[in-house]
Amino acid sequence: MTMSRFSGALQLADMDDFITPSQICTKPISIDKAKTKTGSKITINGDICFEEFENKKQNLKKVEISLQDCLACSGCITSSEGVLITQQSQDELLKVLRENSKIKASGDCDNVRTIVFTVATQPLLSLSHRYQISAEKTARHLAGYFRSLGADYILCTKVADDLALLECRQEFMERYHENKNLTMLSSSCPGWVCYAEKTHGNFILPYVSTTRSPQQIMGVLVKQFLAKKLNIPGSRIYHVTVMPCFDKKLEASREDFFSKTNNSRDVDCVITSVEVEQMLTEDERTLTQYDPEDLDWPWSDTRPNYMVWAHEATLSGGYAEHIFKFAAKELFNEFTPKELEFKQLKNRDFREIILEKNGKAVLKFAIANGFRNIQNLVQKLKRGKLVKYHFVEVMACPSGCINGGAQVRPTTGQHVRELTQQLEELYQKLPLSQPENSTTKHIYCDFLDGFQTEKSYELLHTSYHAVENQFGASLNIKW
Repeated sequence: MTMSRFSGALQLADMDDFITPSQICTKPISIDKAKTKTGSKITINGDICFEEFENKKQNLKKVEISLQDCLACSGCITSSEGVLITQQSQDELLKVLRENSKIKASGDCDNVRTIVFTVATQPLLSLSHRYQISAEKTARHLAGYFRSLGADYILCTKVADDLALLECRQEFMERYHENKNLTMLSSSCPGWVCYAEKTHGNFILPYVSTTRSPQQIMGVLVKQFLAKKLNIPGSRIYHVTVMPCFDKKLEASREDFFSKTNNSRDVDCVITSVEVEQMLTEDERTLTQYDPEDLDWPWSDTRPNYMVWAHEATLSGGYAEHIFKFAAKELFNEFTPKELEFKQLKNRDFREIILEKNGKAVLKFAIANGFRNIQNLVQKLKRGKLVKYHFVEVMACPSGCINGGAQVRPTTGQHVRELTQQLEELYQKLPLSQPENSTTKHIYCDFLDGFQTEKSYELLHTSYHAVENQFGASLNIKW
């Protein structure tokens, strides 16, 4: 197989918390038996493979594994680090940007593409720490850098983060009213979703929230809402997201997120924090050498005072906190503190919070980060031994998205936990977002035909698919 460069730092994640590609992570090659030569010999010389027969040599074609091959295969779960991702690399991004610049220069307006970047909060904090500047300055210098590459619009994920929280909490309320003993699991982490689909399939998927992740909600907004504002087809927009983990590349490549209406993916390319750092390093420049610019907000008439926002105190979108506060108020008329206190259980990556009324636990939420905790959670659920949680925020990475597998890692020998703590401190300094605001109301009214409509469900929710394992129980790894 050939490997496309999308990261030079594949040692990012703790190896005891991720399952790496196994020997069965291969794509079968179709062999034409009629052309097979008896007695031939295959020779590998570096990156070149050739077949020798009767003193003749013939180069053999390399096998490429696409994203769809990876998603269709049940041989492994990965954080995308060992998978060929042809269309999700920094090389591919730079190639598209160069080609688009040439088209612009030629005056071919019919074929030029509108380049849109969407940046998540966690990469901004990672780059903020790397270049020792504030998150606000990082956002503006990064916008200047992307402009220099040929970007037309640079957005942040705030509006999609807000919509994801609103939709997820509404989904929880609907499920709770149907079954007060429900367990609902969050779905914004693609590493966890991939694991659920390939390992536990039809058993676990009914528990998983159908709300799209902020990345994919942003894809819909860019390819449909923004495209309408700009009066161009969505297929003429090249949408790039900057994310904290490699699994987001796999998520963007799911067939579920290919729009037949636009004949394009909602997200065309995903690059990560560490890839942005690599691009800057290759240019022999630092982020602060690029002139700062504001992020764009094409769906709002007023520019916000801040470019970077936090959602609750936790570091992966605030799902457990936000839904817990809302449910406590709406279901039991209980007003919770502004900052919730989650109780740490066996380790710092599994925490819970309980609302009691008249001495009885009426709401029980948890946060489970890292595959050890995820596997324990699912196995207990399967055995019926799980103390019922109404909602669990699930993230594949220890400490959640702030410690995503593609965040910039220290070069000074600093321990990852210490780095994560410093990123947490940066996160706590950000202003808090309130999901119900004029922008989200405008989106629901002007684009989604209102709240809880068929259109809002169609565009802000998705479905999952059990993947049958054809190669045996390769994922039954005990931690």
